[in-house]
Amino acid sequence: MASRLPITSPTLPLPTRNSFLPIRIRVRGGVRSSFTFPPLVGVSNAPSAAASAGGRSIGRRRRMVVTATSTEVPKSKRYPGEAKGFVEEMRFVAMKLHTRDQAKEGEKDPEAGSQPVARWEPTIEGYLRFLVDSKLVYDTLDAIVEEAAYPYYAEFRNTGLERSEQLAKDLQWFKEQGHTIPEPSSPGVSYAHYLKELSKKDPQAFICHFYNIYFAHTAGGRMIGKKVAETILNKKELEFYKWDGDLSQLLQNVRDKINQVANSWSREEKNHCLEETEKSFKYSGEILRLILS
Repeated sequence: MASRLPITSPTLPLPTRNSFLPIRIRVRGGVRSSFTFPPLVGVSNAPSAAASAGGRSIGRRRRMVVTATSTEVPKSKRYPGEAKGFVEEMRFVAMKLHTRDQAKEGEKDPEAGSQPVARWEPTIEGYLRFLVDSKLVYDTLDAIVEEAAYPYYAEFRNTGLERSEQLAKDLQWFKEQGHTIPEPSSPGVSYAHYLKELSKKDPQAFICHFYNIYFAHTAGGRMIGKKVAETILNKKELEFYKWDGDLSQLLQNVRDKINQVANSWSREEKNHCLEETEKSFKYSGEILRLILS
């Protein structure tokens, strides 16, 4: 019977640069890469006595090929405009709801019987209905941010975009010209009521309406105002279409405030806000069509 060798603690030489093992990793679906690892703890790179005596000599350097299946880490979904801030997401969604004749990003089909603004034939009576209902909506927005059912509504006070005072001046001018100022009609009353209820229970949806009402007026709203002025007002520019200070800076200030508020929202809350855009367009469109009534 062969005698047993005594068990002794091996003496491990400190690894040198030449004693590190190169290992090449081949990853399916990926790039082949080579890495150098130090020798395993407790294993000498020197040939063993047993191998020298009766077996093949194990070379100091060995090449190992390891095959692995790469696992792809799913990337989080990026929303159009997200990199520039949430307001850019809102703008992107809003532009898609325009028709192609209204905006180059527009994807919505024109409604049956609708006409481009350039071919509108507004009336004084219809325009007054539009102004009166618009004032009711802007009065409602002012009251909501003043009451601030949610604390961050207060951030949107005195933005410089407010229109109630300007509309009051315009309606007074029409009255002085001998026109009768009508009472608010169904489109304006319905929208004002909806905004009041929405602001108490759904802040994300309310911010969607706040953004679209003010920003739409500074863009397409001004174009419509110019068309109406040329057609029935002898090119008179109403106060409704004038702002104190630099309008672009006023708009940027509000963008910054909305982006700051939205930073605290979850992705689900942001999506909910965006989904309200179509309803905002519906209510505003009903008021806008009063111009042609």
